[in-house]
Amino acid sequence: MSGVAETLESDYLVIGAGAAGMAFTDALLTHSDATVTIVDRRHAPGGHWVDAYPYVRLHQPSAFYGVDSVPLGRDARDTEGTNAGYYELAGADEIRAYYAAVMHRRFLPTGRVRYFPHSEYVGDGRFVSRLAGVSRRVRARKVVDAKYLEGEIPATSPPPFEVADGVRCVTAGGIARLSERPERFVVIGAGKTALDACVWLLEQGVPASAIRWIKAREAWWVNRRFQQPHALLPDFYRGAAMQIEAMARATSVRELFERLEAQEYFLRIDPGIAPTMFRGAVVSEAEVRLLRGIEDVVRLGHVRRIERGEIVLDEGRVATSDRTVHVHCAARGLARPPLRPIFEPGRVTVQPFQWGFVSFQFTLLGVVEATIESDAEKNRLCPAMAYWDVDTDYLSAFRATLVNQQAWAAHPALASWTRSTRLNPLTGVELLRDDPAVAEARDRIRRFAADAVTNLTRLVAASAAGPNPAGEATSPA
Repeated sequence: MSGVAETLESDYLVIGAGAAGMAFTDALLTHSDATVTIVDRRHAPGGHWVDAYPYVRLHQPSAFYGVDSVPLGRDARDTEGTNAGYYELAGADEIRAYYAAVMHRRFLPTGRVRYFPHSEYVGDGRFVSRLAGVSRRVRARKVVDAKYLEGEIPATSPPPFEVADGVRCVTAGGIARLSERPERFVVIGAGKTALDACVWLLEQGVPASAIRWIKAREAWWVNRRFQQPHALLPDFYRGAAMQIEAMARATSVRELFERLEAQEYFLRIDPGIAPTMFRGAVVSEAEVRLLRGIEDVVRLGHVRRIERGEIVLDEGRVATSDRTVHVHCAARGLARPPLRPIFEPGRVTVQPFQWGFVSFQFTLLGVVEATIESDAEKNRLCPAMAYWDVDTDYLSAFRATLVNQQAWAAHPALASWTRSTRLNPLTGVELLRDDPAVAEARDRIRRFAADAVTNLTRLVAASAAGPNPAGEATSPA
């Protein structure tokens, strides 16, 4: 490796050109005169989207995603497919092109951003080109670690199980490149990647009877009907009111989820299986109907090994064959490292601090960094939390969101930005204030918000304490 060839001066050194690093940088450019150096190990901006499977689409409408200054998509509704009637969901190609345009048409022309792709950050302000071996050092006022929570995706991670020689095992993207038709598919994984793989196969005309789905856990899913902008925003606001009222009234975590499932805010694929996973992923009712056609569902724990004639799991074995393609969708996903303060002297560690909508909250971190002086005040407004994995994580995150929103309202710059940004799902509600559904939802939110915060605190504490007096766990592990 070459010695240090160049020392650069920059206000901020951002590690990672994915959704978080790009959103944070965009906010700095808008709300300050800071200079930024961005270092990323991938060859193009966009983070995991650079490696994503070709048929992946956003969970949420394009209107809520990306950087604040550059809209994503056309604000149009899909007219066909499982998302018909709802606002468009950008696909992998569109998202990759979007982030490339943001970098080359928004960031770099300012003269305040330098971008080094294909470079590995090695610490202490140093990074090394993965192609040329050139080492550089950045003297920056702050390092922004936008990779702290980087997870694993199947496209770039080996299967977490053994695969015997001769077994056909591909990633989710691999099924789009098969050259011959297999007899059966075995989809391994319980998260959104596995769900997407199953839906895509079914949409391509693969019979549900030709698909086996191996799931270690059953998940709760958020109904896309309640995640819509613009003309469908009243449903979003109604969904917020439904959640807050349920949170104020529920006597247990289980009852809270039952209330929201009864109102179709939460969905599950198999109504007979109690979910033990909650990642906050969004699906449509049409997707759920498709997935319920898959009857060959294996729930015997995690896959340990795939042999030529059988699949070995934690709690048993099932047969397979050479004519079967096994689809690896079982990567770890979002990381959950130890929490640390987001804002520290000389460092910003990007982590979630509210429920959902990553582009909104990571942009808000940049606004907070640019407009507020004290690290203590910044951390009060944006207290770090772990990504959600089980039901009580959702309760904790939603409670933090309700509390944080009150705190942001006391800061004029933050209050103004949150009311105007397209990344905030609630922007535009005031334009619909005379809509009867919006007025009714607003009244419910006002009546139940304070009680929801109090009750959520109680429910989370009771769940952490263990089984309730009836001997019934309030949150599955």
